[in-house]
Amino acid sequence: MSNGRGFDADVILGGGGLVGQTLALALDQAGVSVAVIDASKPADTLAPTFDGRAFAIAFASFRMWRALGIGDQIDAQPIEQIMVTDGRLGDGVRKGGPSLLHLHFDRAEMRDHDEPLGLMCEARHVRLALDSAVKAKSSIRMIQPMSVTSIERDPAGVRVALANGETLRAPLLVGTDGRRSFVRQAVGIRTIGWDYPATAIVATIAHEEPHNAVAYEHFLPNGPFAILPLTGNRSNIVWAEPRKAADALLKMGEDDFLAELRLRFGDFLGELSLEGPRFGYPLSLQLAERMIDARVALAGDSAHGIHPLAGQGLNLGLKDCAALAECIADGVALGLDPGDVSILERYQRWRRFDNVSMALGMEFFDKLFSNDIRPLAVARRLGLGAVNAVGPARRFFMKYAGGGAGDLPKLLRGESLAA
Repeated sequence: MSNGRGFDADVILGGGGLVGQTLALALDQAGVSVAVIDASKPADTLAPTFDGRAFAIAFASFRMWRALGIGDQIDAQPIEQIMVTDGRLGDGVRKGGPSLLHLHFDRAEMRDHDEPLGLMCEARHVRLALDSAVKAKSSIRMIQPMSVTSIERDPAGVRVALANGETLRAPLLVGTDGRRSFVRQAVGIRTIGWDYPATAIVATIAHEEPHNAVAYEHFLPNGPFAILPLTGNRSNIVWAEPRKAADALLKMGEDDFLAELRLRFGDFLGELSLEGPRFGYPLSLQLAERMIDARVALAGDSAHGIHPLAGQGLNLGLKDCAALAECIADGVALGLDPGDVSILERYQRWRRFDNVSMALGMEFFDKLFSNDIRPLAVARRLGLGAVNAVGPARRFFMKYAGGGAGDLPKLLRGESLAA
């Protein structure tokens, strides 16, 4: 689409993180020119110590990265099996395997599916791959470090003022600037949500024995404890604890921390050691009341931030990217401009229900499992065992968690948006 009426780009993205850069690549593939404004310094965000997380990327989300040309640039560990258990400290992680009543997902059951259940990708690898891909596109203008100071809209477009005094104008502005989104607040979109009284401790662990591409999710009384396989004999842990306990664990010496970790991790992978620093991320739920406004759309954490217990947060943002890019591409092909209200309404219809239902689903599971109430413990263990005993139910959950259910945008099917 050519830029007319004094436009500097077809779409301006306020925020250039993982979701912003993925959306920029998707729009560029569709022939839509993009300007990305990001407040962070590349030297900070690309440093190995910036982000200790690893993401459980659904197979459908990874299809999109492949379709955008960056899949081969990410050092990813396939997940072949997922083991879900419930119990007290020591249950389900002791030597000998999981507790008797558990839920076991195995890729081998998906006979018509040649992809893993998901892929574990370290945040630093994803950031480097996206940054390199965006820089290689002359049609994507990356402006950083730079912040947006004000937003003005009229019937034809939106104008953003930057901290350096420059202004940019486009038919559409997309907020991809995270939970504290300036774009969302500037256009008056309110949020609903609450803080959880918990912090997620994230660290990478080296272990003696191979993980065999198995991911573990243990629901303990204080919150979920996940062991997620990385390349080599390494795993990423995501360990939720009440805020004060988490603060103490993060400040502990390495030996004391590893002693506490072993109570939950067990010895099935042999000796453990820390690889790199520990990180703490306070948990909260946040949902924007709507995903669109006049000449504005929200994607990723600016629209929804959920509990990480199933690793779906980034995947929801990547689904937003795929859906919004396709809506814009289809609308432009019909002669509409990217900010046309019909394009934005289609995008919101496509993504709103999935985002809200996933957020509420994670809230339900957190409340159901993160307690030590005896009747609930018995019921949920029986529930895990019952689902595990029904093959079609297991296969449905595997497909849903992998992003393969529902009306999928082209990119999530692995198809290009190029004309």
